[in-house]
Amino acid sequence: MSVVFELAKNMLHSSPQGYLGVSLIFIYMAVIVGTALYRIKQHGGH
Repeated sequence: MSVVFELAKNMLHSSPQGYLGVSLIFIYMAVIVGTALYRIKQHGGH
């Protein structure tokens, strides 16, 4: 989790391009976690 906090802290001090890049990383991680949870729930009944 410390990596996430470090990214967020550095994002506040970065350029607009850096801010956008970190935002996209967070969105990408959210999609990965959401997909994993969906698949786990989908296979939970088997």
